Amino acid sequence: MPDTHRRPNILLAIADDASHLGTGSLPCLRTPAYDSVAQRGVVFTNAFTSNPKCAPSRACLLTGRHTWQLDEACNHHGVFPARFAVYPDLLEAAGYFVGFTGKGWAPGDYARGGFRRNPAGPEYNRRTLIPPPETCIAHKDYAANFADFLSERPDGKPFCFWYGGFEPHRPYSPGEGARAGKKPADAGRLPPYWPQENVVRNDVLDYANEIEWFDLHLGRMLDQLREAGELENTLVLVTSDNGMPFPRVKGQMYEQDFHLPMAACWPAAAAGGRAIADLIGFVDVAPTFLAAAGLPPHPHMAGRSFLDLLLSGREGQVDPSRTRAYFGRERHDLGREDDLGYPVRCIRTPQYLYVRNFAPERWPAGNPETGFTNCDSSPTKSRILELHAGGESACYDWCFGRRPAEELYDVLRDPDCVTNLAGNPEFAALKKGLWQELQETLRRTGDPRIEGRGDVFEGYPYVGRDHHSWKALREGRWQPQKY
Repeated sequence: MPDTHRRPNILLAIADDASHLGTGSLPCLRTPAYDSVAQRGVVFTNAFTSNPKCAPSRACLLTGRHTWQLDEACNHHGVFPARFAVYPDLLEAAGYFVGFTGKGWAPGDYARGGFRRNPAGPEYNRRTLIPPPETCIAHKDYAANFADFLSERPDGKPFCFWYGGFEPHRPYSPGEGARAGKKPADAGRLPPYWPQENVVRNDVLDYANEIEWFDLHLGRMLDQLREAGELENTLVLVTSDNGMPFPRVKGQMYEQDFHLPMAACWPAAAAGGRAIADLIGFVDVAPTFLAAAGLPPHPHMAGRSFLDLLLSGREGQVDPSRTRAYFGRERHDLGREDDLGYPVRCIRTPQYLYVRNFAPERWPAGNPETGFTNCDSSPTKSRILELHAGGESACYDWCFGRRPAEELYDVLRDPDCVTNLAGNPEFAALKKGLWQELQETLRRTGDPRIEGRGDVFEGYPYVGRDHHSWKALREGRWQPQKY
């Protein structure tokens, strides 16, 4: 631990479904608060979630465990077992004052798992506000709730706070980005798997507008810390739980979903203005926070602290051993035969992404007859389905079609992950080596899927509404929209 006058405060700011943070990451996006964290600290250019959906992603961040090590909490809308220690509880036991505002761990049932409160900590959500007109921005006054938290902190106690914005999660009010002055031309480059049309560009503008609201409240929190004289000794980490709520991104196993923005600063201890390229994952966040507090990692944590990277004063590739990241998914939203999941495991190197789809006969975004329920409703989704109904299938196939058992992408040359190299003989040795390496890691970390016990994930309870489930469809309780 660095030689500071006291243990640092810790502020985690986590957006909900944001592939972009940082002014200029989209031409229409302005995020001065995130920019200030980046300028005063470090941008981690290769940061990855462990499971690209809200609840399992947040569970990995809280526990420092790979998603396949979390039993029921590997699934979306599942139970979070309290037998897995979470860093807010560990810090609280070590003398920290703990709390959260907005969205903590969700969606799912933590009480059924044995937690007495949200795993993110005690809730501070009493303060509300009137959102900007004609938006779907949440009524939570995040910054005011943070002020309440700070006012209740006992003198001399370090704090650990979780700011979970509900933005830019859908739904949006169509046109809110345009009403805020954003122009379709500023939506930036659209990936080839979306229609190159203004309906999509305007959807992106609405998404960007909600990210800016998340950033606005982050800025207010930073101002509160500055006014209280606490900013210098606060470790601030800003990121998102998974990628943007658009087709082929959120909930899917490609670069734009699990490769996330992340910046961190601790002005009292770490030099700013740096970019670090080491591969780090959400499994590494909890050990990092514990290390900053002078605590060892919990024995069940699979990740390792990257505090040394933050404090190194260096940039680029700092630790030559940090060249791998691992991801997985099981059941996200319902909507396949018998409401089964879509099991996937991945390994990411500095250049390549290898994807293993264990059930390629299933539809990755849910079945057509249930409306592809693992893809949020949106103007972009509707337009792709409309075009498909008219005979245009390219975007549909990329976003909703079945996938082969193996996928391999050169993410430096093909960041959109649209050219699958798995069948190319030139990459056969690379593909084989990555699959072997992935299997070894999964066995070492006790993945039931690689041990032949993957069906255990299908049997865990789904605690969300089943109105869009396969069962509800068969019982005639709902009828998805048709194109």
